[in-house]
Amino acid sequence: MADARPAFYALAPGGWRDYVTLLHPPYTLWHLSYVAVGAALAPEMKWGLLGWTVLAFALAMGVGAHALDELHGRPLKTRIPGRMLSVLAAVSVAVACAIGIVLAFASTLWLLVFVAAGAFIVVAYNLELFGGAFHTDLWFAAAWGAFPLLTAYFASAHRLRSEAVAAAAFALLTSLAQRWLSTPVRLMRRQVARVDGRIELRDGETLPIDAAFIVRAPEAALQVLAAAFVLLAAALLLFRAA
Repeated sequence: MADARPAFYALAPGGWRDYVTLLHPPYTLWHLSYVAVGAALAPEMKWGLLGWTVLAFALAMGVGAHALDELHGRPLKTRIPGRMLSVLAAVSVAVACAIGIVLAFASTLWLLVFVAAGAFIVVAYNLELFGGAFHTDLWFAAAWGAFPLLTAYFASAHRLRSEAVAAAAFALLTSLAQRWLSTPVRLMRRQVARVDGRIELRDGETLPIDAAFIVRAPEAALQVLAAAFVLLAAALLLFRAA
């Protein structure tokens, strides 16, 4: 396809632009919105706690997970040295865990279960450990959708109630939809060399099929959904602030 970037948000390779691309900004914001939703659904809105929780997930998911992913196969084709990716992953995940541990000792030690689970999945998923057993669509949806929402809710409420479970199911299903939309897009942008074909309509008209044709609709849907979930989180936070 004419647009040879590995992702629609990828900047021109080199320098600081590689670090921006590494963050997968639209998707990171999408999944951080689940943190905000979880906190907003809790009985008591704790703004300071939300800030620390967002920071922890921004480090673990936005930086750590993506650095590990880039280290494992270079899907974004950045020029960031492997050693730097390793340092970014180790430091960001370690700081995220430290934040979680401090919050746990300041509130409830049960939060340590979420910290341990998060640290495990960020490494197991992105490095495809255990033969890739955790690198599946369902695990992605659970780890990047349901888990942030449940963690933010539990950190505030110290328990999980029915509204948290229902919202987590929402986050899981929407993350699964994201995965199913993005999979063919990633395939076309990163692996396919050429697409050639046509669609024949019933009235005899033919439409050419190329990579851009295949990518256009799901990629547009992903862009709109990323914006929609950020706005949903903002709306809930504004409601709790009123």
